[in-house]
Amino acid sequence: MLTRTSTQSLTGQLADRLAERIRTRLLPPGARLPSVRECARQQGVSPYTVVAAYDQLLAQGLVEARRQRGFYVRDSAPAQEGRPPNAAPMVAQMMASRVPADASSLIRSMFHRPSDKPQPGMGVFPPEWMSSTFMPTAVRRMTSTAVLQELSLQYGEPSGDAALRRSLSNKLMGINVPAAPDQIVTTVGATHALDIVSRTLLRAGDPVMVEEPGWALEFARLEALGMRILPVPRRADGPDLDVMAQYCALHSPKLFVSVSVLHNPTGYSLTPGSAHRVLKLANAHDFHIVEDDTYSHLAPEHATRLSALDGLQRTIYVSGFAKILAPNWRIGFLAASPELKERLLETKLLATLTTPTLFERALSWCIDQGQLRRHAERIRIRLDGARGRAVKLAMSHGCTFASEPAGLFGWVDTGVDTDALTQRMLDQGYLLAPGSLFHARRPPSTMMRINFATSQDAAFWKVFSKVRAEL
Repeated sequence: MLTRTSTQSLTGQLADRLAERIRTRLLPPGARLPSVRECARQQGVSPYTVVAAYDQLLAQGLVEARRQRGFYVRDSAPAQEGRPPNAAPMVAQMMASRVPADASSLIRSMFHRPSDKPQPGMGVFPPEWMSSTFMPTAVRRMTSTAVLQELSLQYGEPSGDAALRRSLSNKLMGINVPAAPDQIVTTVGATHALDIVSRTLLRAGDPVMVEEPGWALEFARLEALGMRILPVPRRADGPDLDVMAQYCALHSPKLFVSVSVLHNPTGYSLTPGSAHRVLKLANAHDFHIVEDDTYSHLAPEHATRLSALDGLQRTIYVSGFAKILAPNWRIGFLAASPELKERLLETKLLATLTTPTLFERALSWCIDQGQLRRHAERIRIRLDGARGRAVKLAMSHGCTFASEPAGLFGWVDTGVDTDALTQRMLDQGYLLAPGSLFHARRPPSTMMRINFATSQDAAFWKVFSKVRAEL
């Protein structure tokens, strides 16, 4: 909130706040700033203060004034050859008129938090949850003089550290995914693995089926690669198979992207019956399935996975360790059939050559010593308690859950437009994840995704109720 006790003027505080949101894309290019009168009401200041702040943003080149229409965030990207200079802002404006925060905004918020308060819209555990003593031990073991030189003074193996791939192979056998070490490729996080799959199997314009609601970044990533997104409604038992069958008949999709277990944002998990029908469609219509199992560490081992049933024939298994262990180690991996693995490895080589062996070897030690398993168990127990508290708080403040709460995320109906709610809550120092972000076409929505680990704060829900009542 703006404060009159600050050494900085109200005008300066407001201008700096808006400038930060523009630079971090919480206000994307083409977004319309609130009217002077509305902004003054929201911030509890005079219209003169708002006009002066907007003038500062104009002087900095961050916004532009449009006659009788208001102030809009400028597009700082250079115009593409053959494209009208104002085309990008026009397209962005159409999207931003409904969506005040986009996928990249949510990712940027991981590095530019709006405040030091718990952030219900975040997609990760709080750092204090993941703190451990075994991770420093693992790194120290890899940084003795002899080992450090061995791992640092030459490129690693193209497929990834052999010790880690053996550890991962054994770990996958525990969830019945049959992947030998030479079927595994390590990557710079799970998102990199998904990107490798897309760049190997797809070309611009190819149709891709993606579950909806789904991970906001996946929609944005595929759009950036020029793919045609075919949204498949996600139900409690799995994807809507009738919709998938229609897409197969009409569009011949090349790929289906799925989160089988603890789906983001609903928390749903695939049933065996639905899984068999998905695989039957894939075989009949000749498309691959990439199974994103990012939340595997939070799920029971017996959970149904397409890769286990299919044996990595048409499926490609993707996972990583940023969510549960070490975000900055940036270790992910994929597993595929031997033939497809070679094609995927070629794509990795063209992009990154190899991946850092030191942290891969340290992770291998964490897995083999049972440290990762015990750490994940502690996280699951703590998350169970947090989920119970967050659910009670959400329901006591008038929210309902669209799906049974499970895993890290809750899919919550607020009863109001969460795009507008998101902008208002930013003024209070809280980042939300509005429902529109989780749909390919970003329609207005009353839904939002909450992180159970960061939604236990009663103070947040009190502010949430107050702001929602003002909409």
